[in-house]
Amino acid sequence: MPSKALIEWLRDSDPALRWQVERDLLHEPAWQATRASIATEGFGARLLARQDPDGQWAGGAFFPADFDRSEPGQPWTATTWSLNALREWGLDPAILRGTAELLAENSRWEYEDLPYWGGEVDCCINAWTVANGLWLGADITGIVDWFLEHQLPDGGWNCEWVEGSTRSSFHSTLNSLKALLAYEATTGGSETRAARRSGEEYLLRRGLIRRISTGEAPGPWVGNFAYPFRWSYSALNAAEYFRQASLLDGTPPDQRMAGAIETIQAARQPDGTWLQGAPQPGRVWFEVDVPSGEPSKWLTLFGTRVLAWWAPGVVSVPDG
Repeated sequence: MPSKALIEWLRDSDPALRWQVERDLLHEPAWQATRASIATEGFGARLLARQDPDGQWAGGAFFPADFDRSEPGQPWTATTWSLNALREWGLDPAILRGTAELLAENSRWEYEDLPYWGGEVDCCINAWTVANGLWLGADITGIVDWFLEHQLPDGGWNCEWVEGSTRSSFHSTLNSLKALLAYEATTGGSETRAARRSGEEYLLRRGLIRRISTGEAPGPWVGNFAYPFRWSYSALNAAEYFRQASLLDGTPPDQRMAGAIETIQAARQPDGTWLQGAPQPGRVWFEVDVPSGEPSKWLTLFGTRVLAWWAPGVVSVPDG
């Protein structure tokens, strides 16, 4: 059970995180006012101030305009990454009124100069474009259809399909599922449900954390919990998706996730926190979490919330 000290530690945070603690762990009505302050305080206000007059961030769709591939890591400052952050933090999309139109006019993908809201060939990029487009009110119907057309026979997706891959990827499948879930949650549409369920089965058959062929983890990244998640798969990132899907569908947790939940529980420290893993390297506007090895408020929120969903009443927050 999270201690009062842990809860107060979580509450002493940026509005982008604090409102989720108030809503999901404490069930306090104050969360709405806290969420509204994202536009004027902390991370949200700082990132909004970085937006270019043409609607973009850093002058590019996926990469900054000045990116020449000489720097280490992937830059995380361009338009897609900035929109992802603001959306995931809970910013009211009305604050960005007009941005969808500006991006339609001014932003093109680095891949073949394709128009922003038309997407391109990468599953993960298209997934974020769907989620961001739904959030900002852009027409992303064509990309949703693209996902239905590019689902692989084993039920998932792989960004390397364009290179001829016919086997799904954990990373690509999870990001694609997030897009389809956002589509159903926003539109109520059922035309993507069968594809989403097939993608979920791809991960659930593997218990979220192992290969079918060997029963072993597909990579060390399964247990690397690092915020921001960005494109990378982990047991915690996947479990958070299934928590959200369960809430939308009104279904209980799937017991095939038990091994993934054990992985999440095992990473929990005696004081109830989760430590920051190895973040993905690359240029950022500013840091939003702690260095590797330190207790992460973001990961502690996600981990506590997932465990409370998995076993209601077992992981709970004391009153007062």
